[in-house]
Amino acid sequence: MEILKKIKPIEIIILAGIIIALGVGFVTFKNFRQTASKQIEATSKISFQVFLRSISYTGQDLPIKSGEKTFISIRNVPYSDLDIVDVKVEKKKTILPAMNTKKFVVVEDATMANTYDVIVTLVDTAKITKDGAVVGGNKIKIGLPITLEGKDYRFNGTVSDLKTIPGIDEKQVINNELNTTDDVQ
Repeated sequence: MEILKKIKPIEIIILAGIIIALGVGFVTFKNFRQTASKQIEATSKISFQVFLRSISYTGQDLPIKSGEKTFISIRNVPYSDLDIVDVKVEKKKTILPAMNTKKFVVVEDATMANTYDVIVTLVDTAKITKDGAVVGGNKIKIGLPITLEGKDYRFNGTVSDLKTIPGIDEKQVINNELNTTDDVQ
């Protein structure tokens, strides 16, 4: 009983913390708990579309083109240059009721003459986890804010579609690169 009177509450808290840390370490060591490196299931190429809404542009050709590279920022954090696979551009449209019917017609909006909606398709290599694709430490999901930046432009948009490109295995690519070296004798 005298030993319990000499132990201070702070010592009990420190002892409990050490016991909990040892328990977590044991559970992790015995593979009952997955660490971050074990959550990665694969590495794969992905393509994702960025929707750029209501871009104002008065020039002839839009400065963002298929086959070029664009620098992206994810949630305002700079990431990398990515290849642009496809660019779809449409003038801003509006819906009008058709005359003498209950139907509607989609037409170009004359009040927004130099305003465009653009869908840009990009490709990158991502780590695939249970929660989805991870690029640059960020989970790529629909609705994620993305900034595309080039020499002449800076557009803000959101991810509107995401697909994994099947058939690319990083280990196989590395083995192929190792086997294609010149045989020096």
